[in-house]
Amino acid sequence: MTAINLVSGGLIGLLVFMMIQASIRERQRRATWLCLAAFPVNVLFWAVLIQLRHFPLVQTANGVLLGFFFLSVFVAWIPWFPRGLQVEGPDPGAEAMDERDHMFSRNELQYHPRLAQNYYADHPAWRETDRTIHAAPELGDPGGFYFDQRFATMASAAFEFLDRSRQCQPSDPPSGTKRPGGGAPEQLAADISSLGRYYGAVDVGFAALESYHWYSHAGRHAEGWGDAIHPSHDRGIVIVVAMDMRMIQHSPALPVLLESSRQYVESAKIANILTHYLRALGHDARAHTDANYQLMCVPVAVSAGLGELGRMGIFMHSVHGPCVRLAVVSTNAPLPAGKALNQHVADFCRICKKCAENCPTRAIPAGEEPLSRGFRHWSVHQERCFAFWKRIGTDCAFCIRVCPYSKPDTAVHRLVRWLIARNSWNQRVALFFDDLLYGRRPSIPRKNPRDLFPKDLVG
Repeated sequence: MTAINLVSGGLIGLLVFMMIQASIRERQRRATWLCLAAFPVNVLFWAVLIQLRHFPLVQTANGVLLGFFFLSVFVAWIPWFPRGLQVEGPDPGAEAMDERDHMFSRNELQYHPRLAQNYYADHPAWRETDRTIHAAPELGDPGGFYFDQRFATMASAAFEFLDRSRQCQPSDPPSGTKRPGGGAPEQLAADISSLGRYYGAVDVGFAALESYHWYSHAGRHAEGWGDAIHPSHDRGIVIVVAMDMRMIQHSPALPVLLESSRQYVESAKIANILTHYLRALGHDARAHTDANYQLMCVPVAVSAGLGELGRMGIFMHSVHGPCVRLAVVSTNAPLPAGKALNQHVADFCRICKKCAENCPTRAIPAGEEPLSRGFRHWSVHQERCFAFWKRIGTDCAFCIRVCPYSKPDTAVHRLVRWLIARNSWNQRVALFFDDLLYGRRPSIPRKNPRDLFPKDLVG
């Protein structure tokens, strides 16, 4: 019995030690102090059990405790979800989204009165709501709650660069002569993945493009507004870049806008390089980057098997959770297609609801996935969400900050991600400890931090 106690206490102590390391790395004071307190308590508890092992009552309690411990370990390994949830694709009649209906597109209508007149003639119900949103300052402009002239200008410069990067989109046909280097589809996919990661992607995936992946009509910019989109590519290359969680921990303050713009720039850089690479090999290709999309990145990333769709309506990467930004390259190159992943994120989202409870404007639904455009999926109330962005002057990302999946890729978090993909019991245990260590309702900062940039990023 003593040996079993030593092994059990050692395993628990190792887990607590891993949690201490992760908490210190994340700079989470509450989690760090709780884990530091748990370590000596664990040592003392098992030491007392061993010292008092000759007492009959202690022996009985020890047996019950060890039985519960090993039963819990056994149950944790069992793959079991009572709902039997499977990843279901959209119905054959799934509808494509019109980009003109997106809140970012509708916000641009204030600068184009003729387009606004045409749009609101067909959508009169949104006229007053959008007029109120239009009246608020733009992100990074004076008047936002977190406005800071020095740093807001930095984010604005990044978005200005992104807007100009639309000119990187090639207009001439791809090379008519196929150059050496393409090879078989598997080799081409491997080269694309390696090149994307070399330039900064944390993940690269491939998907067969479906009709519902594409917007039905263009709507983000005045040029081409309302033009029907006719897909000519059947494969999508998904580029995933990770945001620095240290910046997101300040959400919804200004560091979020800086980090979001930085990673949109990085994803655009990688997407454009891959586009020109494919075209040099003789394959037609187009980069879909921030404010320059013809398709929706999230469903393509889900189809590529890189992650799933969460309650907050954004992409949940299998490692980095929602703390990522996406870009896609569409092409006619002969590439493999991934398969949708099921790590039971939707099951976890059903019991968690942290994003919905913490959303400052209650823009995230707390119920089941509604049926929209022919398939069930969560999505945010975009008018409430974007109106709040404009009031505070930054991306919000508070939902990303509180999400239990928004954790660094440490050993203990890899273990937790594996466990919560096994069964619903593990998911409830993980949620309990996430609430205990990180808090159920983190506070919203009232001002920007003194130092906006992590020191190791700027020297």
